Order: sequence, then structure tokens, then C-alpha cells
Amino acid sequence: MEQVDVIWHNGEMVAWEDAKVHVLTHGLHYGTGVFEGIRAYCTQSGTAIFRHHDHLDRLFKSAELYYMPIPYTLEELRQATHELIAANELRECYIRPIVFRGYGQMGLFPLDAPVEVSIAVWPWGAYLGEEGKQRGVRAKVSSWRRIPHDALIPHAKASGQYLNSVLAKIEASKAGYQEAILLDSRGFVCEGSGENIYVVRDGRILTPPQTAGILDGINRKSVIQIARDLGYELIERDLTRAELYLADEVFLTGTAAELVPVREIDDHAVAGEEPGPITRELQRVFDDALHGRDPRYAEWLDVVAVPTKTA
Repeated sequence: MEQVDVIWHNGEMVAWEDAKVHVLTHGLHYGTGVFEGIRAYCTQSGTAIFRHHDHLDRLFKSAELYYMPIPYTLEELRQATHELIAANELRECYIRPIVFRGYGQMGLFPLDAPVEVSIAVWPWGAYLGEEGKQRGVRAKVSSWRRIPHDALIPHAKASGQYLNSVLAKIEASKAGYQEAILLDSRGFVCEGSGENIYVVRDGRILTPPQTAGILDGINRKSVIQIARDLGYELIERDLTRAELYLADEVFLTGTAAELVPVREIDDHAVAGEEPGPITRELQRVFDDALHGRDPRYAEWLDVVAVPTKTA
């Protein structure tokens, strides 16, 4: 991780090395936190945060689902993020807002513990590597199932829930793969450890529905709209494991990963082991949307109002 100068914590800019919490912080012990992953890109209009309002809206909804009232408005967090990017003189960055139960209460009843809010930004390249974005990644179907909706809340981007993804990611990595694919509790395809998943068959794009326990990804919404704008038929339905092996193309989307082709799953080559034409087209248009090169999606960009220094 590349260090920057300051982090926003509970309304104040603090030095990176001083952004600390007590070891008895409730969220550290019980996972009582929610967060977002957001990216800002360099565009012709300046530094712009991709779908910033949508991410912050999901942060507030996740917090509501876990009974954590955020002591700031959405606009206050938006402005704080703009100021933080400028203070760190970043033109492109990853953005991590996190809301968590802090120090002051121990035990499983969390509502008396204070709610704290932090926002960090730092330079972060392609999560699955530049080569992965270009050539595709190798994935493994995990033995760990995705958390079901009747045990936790898959729609919330909650800190403790990511132990599920951590187990799947470690398993895949130790087996020599770059990413894991989790099935839901019924055995249908759900998502990657940190990405939504899509299958292309016979020119149609298929992706698991929200009833499969997926996180309703912001980039998922974006790619679905782009695919339909390009004239592709996109269907949300249950997918069987075998359909991954029989696919013409498979790809993943997520804020950290962006849009990444999958070239192999469980040692089954996906088509010709090269990213397919539909994946490539979607990847190109999506990248244009991220960087402000496609006017159709200009509304997705929140240009940082506070000037940043030119690199």
C-alpha cells in the first residue's frame, strides 16, 4: 500500500500515521462496520469520482441495515472526500470510506458504541493486475459458499461479512489461481470474492440475480446499462456451475478490479483462453466511461471541485 499524507477521520484531517483506533474498538472485535470501495480517475474535466453519489448512498443503506446512524450527511462525506483528494494531491486514487462501531462498549449488543467515520485515499493500480485486465485471470470455484440472505445481509457491504470472501480468496490463491468464484447456498453461481460475474453464451450476457445473494455492485449497474445501450441482451437469472465451463466468455466487474476477463475456471479453458469480443467491447466502453471519454455516461462522474495539483 502506498502511503499518502492525510486521512479524514471523524471530521478532521489527520496524518496518515496518526489515523488510529483503540484496540477495544467494537468493529475490530465483532466486524460491526460497513464500507465502500470507490475510484477517482483523471479525466479531461479534472479528477472525477466514478458514481460517487451511488456509492455513498449504498454506504448509508448498508449502515441502516446494521443499525448504524451515520453522524454526517451524504453531502458532507462527499465534500470531505473532495477535500481529502486535494489535500493529498492525487489525480487518480482508490477511496475507502468506512463507518464502524468504535471504542466504548464491548459485547454483542452494539448500539451503545459510538459510530465513527473515516475516509482514506491512496494510489492503487489494477486489483487483479494489468496482465489480468488484458489477458484474463484464472479462477477457481470455491468450496466456501456465499453467505445466505437468511444468515447475514448480502446486500450490505459490511466488514465482518468479508471473512467469507477472505476464506475463498485464500483457498484460490493457495491452489494457484488468481480469483475465487463462490456459489450460493443452493449451489448456483453467485459472485467472485470481490466482483460480480457474467457469462456470455450465444451472444447473450447472463448474470446472477440479486436473489442469488450477490452484492448489488455499482459497476454491475454500470455494465448492465452499457451492455443494453450497445444492443446486447442481458439476462439476470440463476447460473449453474457447468455453464461457467461451457461459456463463450466470462468476465468480472468490481470497483477495485474494474472489468476483468476470465480465461480459465477450474482448469477448463474459457473458449480460446483469450478475452472474447463482447468482453473486449464492454471493457473498452466501460473504460471510456470511467475516464470521461464517453459523453453518454458523463453524469456518472463527480468532478472534484477542489483543484488538485498537476502531477
